[in-house]
Amino acid sequence: MKRYGWLAAILIVVGAYVVYGQMTSGTGKKPETGRGSGGRPAVPVIVARVSQKNMPVQLEVVGSVEAYSTVSIRTQVTGTITQVHFKEGQDVKQGDLLFTIDTRPFEAVLKQSEANLARDAAVLANAREQARRYSELVKKQYVSQEQYDQVKTNADALEASVDADKAAIENARVQLSYCRIFSPVTGRTGILLVNEGNLVRTNDAAALVTINQVSPIYVTFAVPEQNLPEIKNRLNVGKLRVQAIIPQNEERPEEGDLSFIDNTVDRTTGTIKLKGTFANGNRRLWPGQFVKAVLKLSEQPDALVIPSQAVQTGQDGQHVFVVKDDYGVEVRPVVISRSLNGDSVVVKGLQLGENVVTDGQFLLGPGSKVQVKDGKEKSKEGTKEQVKSGREGGSREGGKRKREVAS
Repeated sequence: MKRYGWLAAILIVVGAYVVYGQMTSGTGKKPETGRGSGGRPAVPVIVARVSQKNMPVQLEVVGSVEAYSTVSIRTQVTGTITQVHFKEGQDVKQGDLLFTIDTRPFEAVLKQSEANLARDAAVLANAREQARRYSELVKKQYVSQEQYDQVKTNADALEASVDADKAAIENARVQLSYCRIFSPVTGRTGILLVNEGNLVRTNDAAALVTINQVSPIYVTFAVPEQNLPEIKNRLNVGKLRVQAIIPQNEERPEEGDLSFIDNTVDRTTGTIKLKGTFANGNRRLWPGQFVKAVLKLSEQPDALVIPSQAVQTGQDGQHVFVVKDDYGVEVRPVVISRSLNGDSVVVKGLQLGENVVTDGQFLLGPGSKVQVKDGKEKSKEGTKEQVKSGREGGSREGGKRKREVAS
């Protein structure tokens, strides 16, 4: 009986110690690692604070790069190409020699025209001398007036022939000059379509080569017509800056100025076409390339801003999860005016300094409790493990240092 009595006393003491430990450990838990309604574990989330800063008012659309000028080189005479003075894709300057066409036929025409001029000039000199003599004879009545008129008319006709010969020589020189084709602009050559030895004609449809001027260069884009009045008002005050953002390198946008507004609104799309001019000294913009065109109109001071990933869209519109002081969450509808570079401007629904959930919203619901994680840390648990093994996840996170809601 003594033995059973001691055993019973030991069991009572151990049971009391276990109950006391459970009571004290339960009261020592912090709200952020506790459980929400229904015994669910705290959901690990990343939060951000509602901040205030100046946000630019700008339009972002897809634009295309166009050459500042495009020249299709064609021949103005018929002949054989004897020499090509450039390589495909080469940069050329205005006035550089591009093609040489066989000059021999045109040189022969020029010499023939010069010979005709010399012949007609000699005949004209004789006719003028004869007309001078007849003018003296007609005064003395040695010849009739009719004979003098015939001689004078012949001299005048020969003078006209000499003028025609001079025009023919000038035309022959022009035709000969067309045998050497020079670049009319500074730019970059494209694919060479006709090589040396080919016969080219004045009525050929295909160009010999195309030259694009890429410095400066245009970026063409279209904006909704409702933005047209504001754009014109801003242009009356000063220049409007345009950025061209290359998708593969968004950290280094190209800067330019708005230089053109189309004179007609496209009725089918309700947009107006604009052009920005860029210096493009480093040749980062290329004709035919698609870029993101950003037209800055003004700047909104002290705008309420949250990360765009905090905004969720549901059946009732846009909303965010706001973290309260007791680490509970509140679903709050918001009105977003625009988004820019990962930030959303809040018009209604939030106050400065409140904290919103930016990651982990898919596990939140009414009555949920949250556990704030550092944005740089990666969750060690997948979605299914967080739901099924909440107790184990809570014990693993319980050993880490808890921090207050991050700004």
